[in-house]
Amino acid sequence: MFDLVTVSHFAIDLITSPKITKPKQTLGGPPTYVSLAARKLDAKVSVISKVGEDFSDSYIGWLKANGVDLSGLKRVKGASTTRFTLKYSNWKRRLQLKSQAPPILPEDVPSSLQARAIHVAPIANELPRNVVDKLQKLTDTLSLDPQGFVRGFDAKGNVHLRRLGDQKLLEQIDLYKSSSIEIRMVTGLTDLQLAMEKIQDYGAKIVIVTRGMKGSKLLFEGRIYNIPACKPRVIRDPTGAGDAFIGAFIAEYLKGKDPVWYACVGSASASFVVEGLGPGVFGEKKEIYARATETYGKVFVQKK
Repeated sequence: MFDLVTVSHFAIDLITSPKITKPKQTLGGPPTYVSLAARKLDAKVSVISKVGEDFSDSYIGWLKANGVDLSGLKRVKGASTTRFTLKYSNWKRRLQLKSQAPPILPEDVPSSLQARAIHVAPIANELPRNVVDKLQKLTDTLSLDPQGFVRGFDAKGNVHLRRLGDQKLLEQIDLYKSSSIEIRMVTGLTDLQLAMEKIQDYGAKIVIVTRGMKGSKLLFEGRIYNIPACKPRVIRDPTGAGDAFIGAFIAEYLKGKDPVWYACVGSASASFVVEGLGPGVFGEKKEIYARATETYGKVFVQKK
């Protein structure tokens, strides 16, 4: 029995920004950031993912050494791992898809899988709907980050956002997390509060919208809570911050405290990730809880 299984492609990211003197290739993708953030909070984590022959043994060894179960990882002969270039300017990001691993199919998901929570987080349209149908039957808590479902790609791999095509997907989930731009593409609504309420109307118990250094918003039982961003010591690279947020959030969710606390822990985890380049810094549990505790006292309920 795993606490959290992340279903998504790993990625190999080439990151450039004013904060980085030389472009750096790093391991990325939700399976990396979600899993490692949850693992720091003692969750037992696994992944279901596909990579190519270019996915190095050093990545596999490093993930295993950090407590990530890789029994659901398939390295496909003759295929390439999903790769992105990420270019940051004034903390705005441009994404370009360079290569794409084969899609994750229903037969890649073991029917014997046991998971308290499953997080669905495609990055390049790698998850057909019938995979989500199968995953829903294997867990009590299905979480969604829809980023890969609202991404389109031109002939050069440049990423643009598009409307979510299959709204029924939203009826299957218990937890929802996305950026403020993505939730507008999912719902078609520009008003953030109305967009969050629309997601909850489909059946999600908890709706989270992350907004970078502006913090996040949490909708739970009819109330919207404004969660401040935890202040990092330094900001080097925001890649993976949203994934770390939801990884830490779910790890705490499974311990049964309260959603505002989960979100503060998510904010704290994200604040450590931005201090490093790629998945280099996650903070220790004691440090994460200390930042979360400080943030908890600053949360306020949004007036309608």
